[in-house]
Amino acid sequence: METKVARMSDFSRNLDYNYDVLVIGSGPAGEGAAMAAVKNGLRVAVVEDRSVVGGNCAHKGTIPSKALRNAVKQITRFNANPLFRTVGDTRWLKFPQVLKSAVKVIPKQVELHTEFYARNRVKLYIGEAEFADAHTLELKLPDGGVETVCAENIIIATGSRPYRPDDVNFKNRRIYDSDTILDMQHTPRNLIIYGAGVIGCEYASIFAGMGIKVDLINSRERLLSFLDDEISDALSYHLRENGVMVRHREEYLAVEADKHSVTLQLQSGKRIRADALLWCNGRTGNTEKLGLDNIDLKADHRGQLKVNESYQTSVENIYAVGDVIGWPSLASASYDQGRSAAAAILRQPCRYVADAPTGIYTLPEISSIGRTESQLTAAKVPYEVGRAFFKNTARAQISGEDVGMLKLLFHIDSWEILGIHCFGAQASEIIHIGQAIMSQRGEANDIHYFVNTTFNYPTMAEAYRVAALDGINRVNRLK
Repeated sequence: METKVARMSDFSRNLDYNYDVLVIGSGPAGEGAAMAAVKNGLRVAVVEDRSVVGGNCAHKGTIPSKALRNAVKQITRFNANPLFRTVGDTRWLKFPQVLKSAVKVIPKQVELHTEFYARNRVKLYIGEAEFADAHTLELKLPDGGVETVCAENIIIATGSRPYRPDDVNFKNRRIYDSDTILDMQHTPRNLIIYGAGVIGCEYASIFAGMGIKVDLINSRERLLSFLDDEISDALSYHLRENGVMVRHREEYLAVEADKHSVTLQLQSGKRIRADALLWCNGRTGNTEKLGLDNIDLKADHRGQLKVNESYQTSVENIYAVGDVIGWPSLASASYDQGRSAAAAILRQPCRYVADAPTGIYTLPEISSIGRTESQLTAAKVPYEVGRAFFKNTARAQISGEDVGMLKLLFHIDSWEILGIHCFGAQASEIIHIGQAIMSQRGEANDIHYFVNTTFNYPTMAEAYRVAALDGINRVNRLK
């Protein structure tokens, strides 16, 4: 969706301010905003409360967790491959060992993103930002000093952190959230994960891949109910296949912990005991220290800010992007939201990011874009399904990653692609081929594209041709 604001030439610089744009936060959303603004000739500065750039994405979220997943995936493939049994027995590494290998990527990310700011001459302030008024920030510096900076426009990109209920003692060394789990220095034999959202499911598959017994507590009817039902069912099956005990429709009553274990009491009367508890039940926007009351800006009960389609808050010159505004809370979408906010400030066309593909890094991973079968059925859209099972593709057989499938949903009259859902190895990469075709207008968005296009062989991309033929054959049998 695009909101046309005005022409770029309508932007007028007010030299009474230090900067045209001041960005709070250097994660994906903040970086996207800063780079887009500075490349259009604006005076830009960024405030970061860590000693280095990258935000939660680089230090506690996306990057380290996906690096950890990759390390566990390598271990799992080694243990499952008969070829390697000739050189040794099954190997199970301790969690700190795996983590130490995974986090080596963090300084590389910091160096890369620091260079972006330096090369583009974006001023970087290290400190905590608090609004004095709608154009002025007071920065609490690490040495205890305070610096004041002014900007014509301010973009809030402070991200989010794990939600922590008051009645759970996170000071106990057996209780973790999705940030502190990356500091765990022991290897639990069994683990409770409370919350079966994206983060909870990802960590469930990671720890199960290390041979740790996992209880995954889900408060809803099914896992990740926003997914296509078939994909959600596949995830449930493979988590259970890997030893995860999934418990649906459960709510916690109390959490008790000592030096040796954690006991989770559920409202259903069940009591579950484990060596550690990972709390993954929601996130909170990082807004409580910004002094929003000083500018009459209100956050909701989860610390999130409301914005319009130009990412503008209720205060005219203040914008908000990334996890601090809630859904979709994806690093990929955050980059684009940041760029869109910069475009709005420049009076350029602004794209409201509503079409980001879902990428879930479980083992195997999941990705989807467009509508699900349930949504199409409810809307009474005449559609058909085409599937390609990875076990039947040469590339998956060669790589040994033959679990999963690609699923195409398309209109039986116009052949328009309505949804793409992928479960299995490289799903988050595979989805972008279909995304490119879905984004085309009119007749260009046609499932026959995948039949009339020659794919390299053997590749995972070939699954599109197989799925398209499967779906087209189903329609032809109706005619």
